[in-house]
Amino acid sequence: MVRGRFAPTPSGQLHIGNARTALLAWLQIRRLGGTFVLRMEDLDRPRTKPGMAEQIIEDLRWLGLDWDEGPDGAGGPHAPYDQSERTELYEHALEQLRQNGRLYPCYCSRADLMSVASAPHGIASEGPIYPGWCRTLTAEEQRERAAIKTPSARFVLPNHDCLFHDLVHGDMHYSAQFGGDFIVKRADGIIGYQIAVVIDDAAMNITHITRGADLLDSTPRQLHLYEALGHEAPQFAHVPLLYGPDGSRLSKRHGSVAVRSIRDGGSSAEQLIGYLAWTCGLLDRPEPVSAAELVPGFCFDKLTKEPFITSAEHLHALANGVSLTS
Repeated sequence: MVRGRFAPTPSGQLHIGNARTALLAWLQIRRLGGTFVLRMEDLDRPRTKPGMAEQIIEDLRWLGLDWDEGPDGAGGPHAPYDQSERTELYEHALEQLRQNGRLYPCYCSRADLMSVASAPHGIASEGPIYPGWCRTLTAEEQRERAAIKTPSARFVLPNHDCLFHDLVHGDMHYSAQFGGDFIVKRADGIIGYQIAVVIDDAAMNITHITRGADLLDSTPRQLHLYEALGHEAPQFAHVPLLYGPDGSRLSKRHGSVAVRSIRDGGSSAEQLIGYLAWTCGLLDRPEPVSAAELVPGFCFDKLTKEPFITSAEHLHALANGVSLTS
């Protein structure tokens, strides 16, 4: 059975880049006749903003992107669909890894990690490459450090390369120690994104994951976790991102890029969907279309392979309900 998902973080408004990824994830699963799941990744409570989850849900509905299971009353056999209510599952997985010798306590400070970042070749796409300082601590050394500081928990990378096929980027190959051992539970008790998303996708039987290309380098880490925990990995598709007019990640400095602002400005859902589909290469021009109308002809082969840079004119038109084809 085909199962896909969209898993936003309710730390801010849904912007058009998020909506574009949600559209592509939804189109893939609807084209395959599968089940689409909505899940809120709200584990980092300090970053989660009140009311944002509800607003994201409303914006997705307005766009015509529905789901079969989710946190808003849709329910489903794998509830709850809010990560903050699933911590028992994560703790169980952490204990399994610990029992299998795949975790170790890390006492390194932020300053220690910054010294790694300043060293040559010390940075990977997800931050400093951890050199494994705490991996070889003796039990006595661990006890001494634990008396002073609460440790984080790091996952021990295996000694083999990671190879997988991405539906957009093709065959991918990462070296065995790409990025170094990584944190799966922070010292403040917050569960790491990498393990939470793996546990949730495995528990919810997700078979297809479509997400932004900025997460491509997370995939080797997650595949190692799937292997260590004995779960079958899903099929991945990492889609090119949508950038602002200056070529940087979309943000408020680019104007009204939130779906809610565009909606309030007078644009229809069809106008925004048509524009997003055009930026992906699914349409020849940015004309109004519903999400459902795109389902029959959807195929990853049609997608552009590079990030799309929006124009200030198009963002202004969307924010003010002006036709993009006039």
